[in-house]
Amino acid sequence: MPAPQKPTRPAAAPSGSGETTLEGVLEAVAFTNTETGWTVARFEVEGRRGLVTAVGLLPGVRPGECLRLTGVWETDRRFGEQFKFTGYLPVAPATLVGMERYLASGLIRGIGKVMAARLVKRFGLETMDVIERTPERLGEVEGIGPARRALIQGAWSEQRAVRQVMLFLQSHGVATAHAHRIWRQYGDGAIAIVRDNPYRLAEEVFGIGFLTADTIARSLGLPPQAPQRLEAGLVHALVEAAEGAGHVFLPRGALVERAVELLHVEPAPLEHAIDDLDKRGLVRAEALPGNEDGGAPAQPVYLANLYADETAAAELLGVILASGDAATRLDVEAELARFETEWGLALALPQRAAVTRALTGNALVITGGPGTGKTTIINAIVRILEGVGDRILLCAPTGRAAKRMEEATGRPAKTIHRLLEFNPRRAEFDRNGARRLEADVIVVDEMSMVDLPLFGHLLKAVPTGCRLILVGDVDQLPSVGPGSVLRDLIRSGAVQTAALTEIFRQAEQSQIVVNAHSVNHGRLPQGAAAVDAPPGAPPESAAPLLAGPGDFFFIAREDPAEILDTVKRLVAREIPQRLGVDPREGIQVLTPMHKGQIGTVNLNIELQAALNPRGEQVGRAGRLFRAGDKVMQIRNNYELEVFNGDLGRIEDADAEAQEVTVIFDGRPVVYSNAELDELVLGYACSIHKSQGSEYPAVVIPLHTQHYVLLQRNLLYTAITRGRRLVVIVGSRKAAAIAVRTAGVRERHTRLAQRIAEVMHQA
Repeated sequence: MPAPQKPTRPAAAPSGSGETTLEGVLEAVAFTNTETGWTVARFEVEGRRGLVTAVGLLPGVRPGECLRLTGVWETDRRFGEQFKFTGYLPVAPATLVGMERYLASGLIRGIGKVMAARLVKRFGLETMDVIERTPERLGEVEGIGPARRALIQGAWSEQRAVRQVMLFLQSHGVATAHAHRIWRQYGDGAIAIVRDNPYRLAEEVFGIGFLTADTIARSLGLPPQAPQRLEAGLVHALVEAAEGAGHVFLPRGALVERAVELLHVEPAPLEHAIDDLDKRGLVRAEALPGNEDGGAPAQPVYLANLYADETAAAELLGVILASGDAATRLDVEAELARFETEWGLALALPQRAAVTRALTGNALVITGGPGTGKTTIINAIVRILEGVGDRILLCAPTGRAAKRMEEATGRPAKTIHRLLEFNPRRAEFDRNGARRLEADVIVVDEMSMVDLPLFGHLLKAVPTGCRLILVGDVDQLPSVGPGSVLRDLIRSGAVQTAALTEIFRQAEQSQIVVNAHSVNHGRLPQGAAAVDAPPGAPPESAAPLLAGPGDFFFIAREDPAEILDTVKRLVAREIPQRLGVDPREGIQVLTPMHKGQIGTVNLNIELQAALNPRGEQVGRAGRLFRAGDKVMQIRNNYELEVFNGDLGRIEDADAEAQEVTVIFDGRPVVYSNAELDELVLGYACSIHKSQGSEYPAVVIPLHTQHYVLLQRNLLYTAITRGRRLVVIVGSRKAAAIAVRTAGVRERHTRLAQRIAEVMHQA
């Protein structure tokens, strides 16, 4: 915390005058755009009646703080007089009441409302000077022992450093929402590092992209064609292609085009910059042999780590495949017959063929949709090979997928990260080529979710002679991360593949399964229609929307506002009554997009208000987290051992400590205020984030405003997430667009070709 400036009370300028300053106490934040930081705030200003509305970028502040804003007065036709500010500074409160409210705002861990009152009673307006210069005197206040004093001192020092970084960034015209993150990454040397090479922020600080770093660099005087700017722009384009679209590489021409658009420079210096990056080993511009017609193929340009991942994965898989089929140590037909007898079932011919291949080969891909018997095949493989003493490891990409695998097989299953023993201190896997897994068989479920880097790490840890069984649904969405591993394994032609298409009789009784396959074959889903109330009927008298039996419904709604209202009604009342589930645990809303009225951001705000409107809360960047909220982790955090897409529930929100405790699968995880950026509300999530998960009930809002993302595999994936009930709410036109848009967005990857080349050379 700074030594905030001593207050001087500037007169409030009349509406319409030029730039001026306005000083007041932040009373409330009426609105914050979490993407841009744009805020509408209410201030109490001395000498003015009522609260003043101020609008502008206001990240990282809390009600109770005293701020000096710089800006102009404007009169908005709709909202009236407001102060539009372009910058602000923290100032010391000028009254005892202001001081107490300031300290009680939650800005400093260890000081809540009660402690703020005690501090101000003891030290008056000198309270902040005491904390800053003579913190040993804090012991004079009841309730402050050595531990509490250390907490307050640490929080005070942290806030001071954060504010210095914030003011530095603000001086260069940059929104300062990321100041705390920069300070956590670099500590007291943050400003020096940013001055030296601002592009490090884009590479090393979560949530800060190239554009922010570039804004700082330009403000610091870096010329547009500076080598470090060109190189940073090219790397950013490759990272964005990998993280945003799943590409493992970009063709050289496409990379240059993207960088030209991003940097507004000519292509020639970018070509030189690619070569320089290649020479320094930061990217790999691969030379490919010419085509038969003499033409040169487009040169792929990789991030160095993704090139290493792709080549290593092909070579390691080649070693497994080239070792030949496993020696048959058992009578396969006899083992199959014994399994069928014990389980009281008869395997279908495709299932028998898949199990036989798994028992006699070194590697097998099993792919099929819901109801095609993949789980039965896994159980047969596990039971038979266990019977001959094989050591079997079961794993999946996510915690929820691993838990479902464990429930289906009755055997322990882990996430791939935990199986490979990820070490957060070294950011490496302890299971690798030097210390391989101890197993005779490894079964991986939900392979469609496995990206290229994770697959490469898994292959490194596969021991010699181990069978590799890879199970998934190739028609689902590809992995969030780069690559298209499952599809590439099948395309290579080198890995045996069992493709299951038959839906079994018990699965045919589920309209969820039937409609999923209908969508996958280009047909509209058929579900029971909604039973709507007559016009003008009060909501409480409306007949249930989900009338009659069935596990699949399509409720036609054309207007986004009507879709939103229907989703809220289903989640808050109808589905919990129908299924007897907790709406926060048993229902998941899945939507194609983040923005808009029925995107994840707004849906979560609306559903939080409907399902969890009150309680202790902690705020961060315009988001409120309350005890009882359903939340989702949005990035891999290896230190906390929570991963992108994990769902949890807030057990405790401590406003004084500015911490929340989230329960993930029975395990408590504590988040500091700075780490809350890694959490979002989880009542609604994108369909991509739902991969590998299964929920008792799924609600899918669908509208033509989602046009750019409406694809067959997207809708298919959403439907297959529901176990007991699936409800689509929206436009039949949107559903038709999704069903007929069958083309999979191709990802730039050469894994299939590399595997084929490795096997050809073997």
